[in-house]
Amino acid sequence: MSIESELRKIQIEIEGFARGYGLDFYETIFEVLDFDELNEVAAYGGFPTRYPHWRFGMEYNRLSKGYAYGLQKIYEMVINNDPCYAYLLKCNHLVDQKIVIAHVYAHCDFFKNNYWFSKTDRKMMDNMANHGTKMRKFIEKHGIRAVEGFLECCLSLDNLIDPHAPYIVRGAADRSGHEGGSRSPRDVKKLKAKQYMDRYINPTEHVARQKESIEREIRMKKQFPSEPQKDVLRFLLDHAPLTRWQQEVLSIVREEAYYFAPQAQTKIMNEGWASYWHSTMMTEKILRDSEVVEFADHHSGTLASSPGRLNPYKLGIELFRDIENRWNKGRYGREYDECDDFYEKETWDKQLNEGLKKIFDVRKIYNDITFIDTFMTKEFCEAQKLFVYKRDPRTGQYEIADRDHRKVKDSLLFSLTNFGQPFIYVGDGNHQNRGELLLIHNWTGIELQTNHALDTLKNVGRIWNRPVHILTAIDGKETLLSYDGKEVTVRQVDVQEEDETDGQEDGA
Repeated sequence: MSIESELRKIQIEIEGFARGYGLDFYETIFEVLDFDELNEVAAYGGFPTRYPHWRFGMEYNRLSKGYAYGLQKIYEMVINNDPCYAYLLKCNHLVDQKIVIAHVYAHCDFFKNNYWFSKTDRKMMDNMANHGTKMRKFIEKHGIRAVEGFLECCLSLDNLIDPHAPYIVRGAADRSGHEGGSRSPRDVKKLKAKQYMDRYINPTEHVARQKESIEREIRMKKQFPSEPQKDVLRFLLDHAPLTRWQQEVLSIVREEAYYFAPQAQTKIMNEGWASYWHSTMMTEKILRDSEVVEFADHHSGTLASSPGRLNPYKLGIELFRDIENRWNKGRYGREYDECDDFYEKETWDKQLNEGLKKIFDVRKIYNDITFIDTFMTKEFCEAQKLFVYKRDPRTGQYEIADRDHRKVKDSLLFSLTNFGQPFIYVGDGNHQNRGELLLIHNWTGIELQTNHALDTLKNVGRIWNRPVHILTAIDGKETLLSYDGKEVTVRQVDVQEEDETDGQEDGA
């Protein structure tokens, strides 16, 4: 029997087990590749065809050297699509192939049923190929230097999106017009009253406050945009002076950035879910007696932790197991939380057996941030020996800084919020009434690296084609970084003074 035939038989068997456990997934197509082919697909992010760019070649070179020197090996790769596509490495041991197939089916279940993947393009395999075709046509027509140079700018900005935008339901557009039709938008609406009663029914102070509110609203509507916009790429697409092909290139980069965003938002959950189910299926259904030791060795390697790095497989699977155990035993709710008896808490078991249902519910609606914020308890942190560490400036060694579960959770959530990157918004598309672009760094404790920020400004400036600025904080002081197309300037600003200047310009 050929390896492909044997793997096909194993796949059908494992698919039956997965559906028997309640996993629900799209049709899954497995491709068996040698290491060189798999590295090539991995360099393209799991897609067999992408647009041409040097970074894919660099990634292929890195993966190939890592495999040749025995530093790394790709065991599993699966693509969120309908149907799903997954890749198997031809030279893997049979036990590894079984692990990967079971792992893949759990990933496919997560892709199909987790809310944060619900807005993704389920035909991205075809659309990635279409993007490649478009890009090659642009290169033929406009030249590789022009297209690759502009693409380079766009790729350096692909994190300036709003990952939550696809899930926001926008309200109906504001309807224009007022009752009475002839009333000016600057007029204050008063209650009807006879002249001698007007000052009592409509007090002067109340009318003044209403008028101030209306004037403020009018000023806000004059701003462009009317409120800070986090999807910088969308703003550039809508308002930057781009040619048709440049708009297409930027649109492709933005579309692909939104496709990959949920994978970053659910990395811990997704890998934890897949690890939970591959370990469950392997130990309960799939393994032969002769394969137990090899499985234990390889599975422990997957869940191993290394100093200074978070293993999403380990954290995810342990949290899912903890949730299952708690809901099986009823270790949640007010009664359990208010129990002060240590022995009673340790032996608490209401025999509810709701754990399996609960983890399926969790898989459906949570992302990494809400998953950890909701279910990482004090008991879990203590059981997993989690702690916050820092570097001692005297010795240069890393040491435990705190074991408080709240500090552990806060540190982890901080690193996951916005993928650990600064919040950047479009503040003004007509800064100082000169058509310049002002970006605002919303201070959240993550400082901008000045050299990176300046490089980003240059790339934004190339797209905006006018001076661009970013307002941030350096050493606790408000600072404006600017690029005028030729040189970069850094200066401290008086924010209050700038606001007053903007107000004067709005009123002019």
